[in-house]
Amino acid sequence: MSPIQNRPLTDLPERCEVLVVGAGPAGSAAAQWLARAGVDVVLVDQHRFPRDKVCGDGLIPDAHAALARLGVLDEVMDQAQPAQHVGCIGPRGGRVDVPGTLAVLPRRELDQILCRAALRAGAKMFAPAHFEATLNDAQGRVSGATLSHGSDRREIRARWVLLATGAVPQALIAAGVCERQTPSGIAMRTYIRNPAMAERLRALDVVWDRRLRPGYGWIFPCRDGVFNIGVGVANSHRSGADGRHHKLDVNLRQMFASFCEFYEPARELLAGGELQGPLKGAPLRCTLKGSAFSRPGLLVTGEAAGSTYSFTGEGIGKAMETGLLAAESVLAGRRADDAAVRDRYEAALRALQPRFALYERANGINAHPWLADLVIWRAQRSARLRERMSGVLNETSNPGTLLSLKGVKRLFLE
Repeated sequence: MSPIQNRPLTDLPERCEVLVVGAGPAGSAAAQWLARAGVDVVLVDQHRFPRDKVCGDGLIPDAHAALARLGVLDEVMDQAQPAQHVGCIGPRGGRVDVPGTLAVLPRRELDQILCRAALRAGAKMFAPAHFEATLNDAQGRVSGATLSHGSDRREIRARWVLLATGAVPQALIAAGVCERQTPSGIAMRTYIRNPAMAERLRALDVVWDRRLRPGYGWIFPCRDGVFNIGVGVANSHRSGADGRHHKLDVNLRQMFASFCEFYEPARELLAGGELQGPLKGAPLRCTLKGSAFSRPGLLVTGEAAGSTYSFTGEGIGKAMETGLLAAESVLAGRRADDAAVRDRYEAALRALQPRFALYERANGINAHPWLADLVIWRAQRSARLRERMSGVLNETSNPGTLLSLKGVKRLFLE
C-alpha cells in the first residue's frame, strides 16, 4: 500500500468550502462523499498517516454496508481477516456462535484505506495539524479554524467545519459543543502473534464473566496469526449526586490480566505468542450523547457525536454512517441557509437515537453476566433465538427485547 501524502501545515490554503477535522472513519467518509460531488474539501488530522488507533478492529454488517457505499469494501476485504461468527461465551463456559458478515482489520490499515479514498475523490490532506479553535464571524457563526503544528499556527476559512475528532473531548471543548467531558466507556487492547492458534480462534469471540464486570473481554483474529485481544467497559462513568459524571472503580490493566488468567484461550494465546505492541487504552463516546450535534457553521460527527454502540462497543460502521449523513446534509443545503443544513443533520441523528437507546438498554448484560449465561443456554436449544441474536448483529432485531423482563420471559418459550 503506497503511503498517503501528508502535506505540511505550511501548504494549507487560506480557504476551502468544507474543512473536515479528523481523518478517521467518520471524517474520511464525509470528505470522500463531499469531494465526489465536486466540493472543495480540506481534510486534516493531528497525526501523520499511517497511524495507530486503539479499537477492537471488528467490522460488523453496518460497517460492511458503509464501506460498500464508499466503494472500498473489496479493498478492505483484500487486507482483512474474514469471519462468519461472533462467538458469545458466558461465565459458565457456554458458547453460541452468531452468524454474520464479519471481518477484522487493524485501524492503522482501515483508516489508511478510507483516507486514501477521500484523496482519490479530490480531498486535500494536511497532517499533522492540531485543531486549536474555531474562527467565528461577527454573528458568532463558525467560519473556519485555527490549526497548529509545534509553534506554527495557520488559519483556514471554510463555509462549513465538520468535527470528526473522536472520543477525546479537547476539540469539542475548543469548538464550544462539549456537553460532557467524561467518556461513556473505556477500552484497552494489544496485538499478539500466535500462528499456532489461527485455526482454533476463527470467530470474533466476546466473553462475559463476573471477574470482568461491568465489562467484557474479546479476542478477534486478524490476518497472519495476529489477534486483537482486549477488555472494555461500555458504561464506565456514572452520574453522581452532584450531577457530574464520575469514573467507576475500574482498572483495565487488572481486568486484562484477569481475562488472560481465567479464560483459557486468552491464557494460551499470551503464553505461546509474541506481543506486537504495548497495551493501549482509549475512551469511548456512546449513545449519541455528550456533545451538541451542531452550531452555526459546524457539524459534529463520528465518535465525537457519540456514534459508538453502548452494548457492543462497536463504532466503526456508525461513525462512517454519521459522516455520510453530515456530508449529505451539507450537499443538500449548499444553496440553503445554515438552519436547513443543521435541521436536516440533527433530524437524521435523532432518527438513529432509538436504536442507540436499545443498545444502551441491552448493556445490562455487561453488568449482569448471568444474563449472558441465560441467553446462551437458551440459544443453544433454540434456532429462533439464534436467529434473533443474528438479527441484533445485523440490526434487523431489537437488542433491548433480549434483556427486558418480557424478553427474559420469552427465552423460556423460544
